[in-house]
Amino acid sequence: MPHPDPFRALVLENDGGTIHAAIRQLPVRSLPEGDVLVSVAYSSVNYKDALAVTNRGKIVRRFPMVPGIDFSGVVAESKSTRFAPGDPVVLTGWGVGEEHWGGFAQLARVKADWLLPLPNGLTLKTAMSIGTAGLTAMFCVMALEEHGVRPDKGEVLVTGATGGVGCVAVMLLAKLGYRVAASTGKADAHEFLKSLGAQKIIDRRELAAPSDKPLESGRWAGAIDSVGGETLAGLLRHMHRDGCVAAIGLAGGAELHTTVYPFILRAVSLVGVSSGNASIDRRQTAWGRLSRELPLETLERITRTTRLDDLPAWCEQMMDGKTRGRVVIDVNA
Repeated sequence: MPHPDPFRALVLENDGGTIHAAIRQLPVRSLPEGDVLVSVAYSSVNYKDALAVTNRGKIVRRFPMVPGIDFSGVVAESKSTRFAPGDPVVLTGWGVGEEHWGGFAQLARVKADWLLPLPNGLTLKTAMSIGTAGLTAMFCVMALEEHGVRPDKGEVLVTGATGGVGCVAVMLLAKLGYRVAASTGKADAHEFLKSLGAQKIIDRRELAAPSDKPLESGRWAGAIDSVGGETLAGLLRHMHRDGCVAAIGLAGGAELHTTVYPFILRAVSLVGVSSGNASIDRRQTAWGRLSRELPLETLERITRTTRLDDLPAWCEQMMDGKTRGRVVIDVNA
């Protein structure tokens, strides 16, 4: 299939210790090794992408680097028997955009083992409206289910609820019949979260408030936490017996100051969820469920589409807490 040569990409470069992002025209021969060349259609902006592009986190350690931890597109060339030119595909994780050039470009060359066929019922754009954030949210829901958190067990809390993972988690849980509480520090986001299916709004300061008690009254049967730090410590104190917390982020801090009491007296489970290196089978299960169970019309309503040129500004806004929902990058716009 025809593809651009040179192609446009957002490139992170290290200039004497100063990291900066710039749009470059690159020859196809500059792409890293891989057995499938993909003509990228869309990528998305995840928290890890924002950390990388703004250099507010040590996400990228090899330069130059094309960031973008996920993308969707069409196979342009393939040395693999699993994929042929013209096949629509999706990729999330595997170190792409961190150690291997990623999705913020018109072309990507990757290993066939990292790709999945585009799930039935999804377009290339919708797949990136879901993206890594949505896939992670589905993995969190699956973790709660696997630890016995069913809709009849009680309320489930989602922290960082206006972020990508949080929004999709609220939508999924509500669609599956859970009573959802959403935590945010944005006073103007309450109606937005309720429109996604949240029945109750919890101020994030309430969760992060210090306490000298190792346990508080049980409030939640399950939780999906993308904040970490004092927020995670606070919600652990308020979990019901046999509750489960799926932890996926550290926007509020990497340290966790807690006690063993929630675990040994209430049998609370703290489960770490990472989508980057999940097995192909688990990915296929999650993508299949997302295509069937996620209210795609609601997802479309909370998704913005922007250009590669505007990506650095969006990453800055995300790091400053000024975004909500999902941001899709049309790399060819």
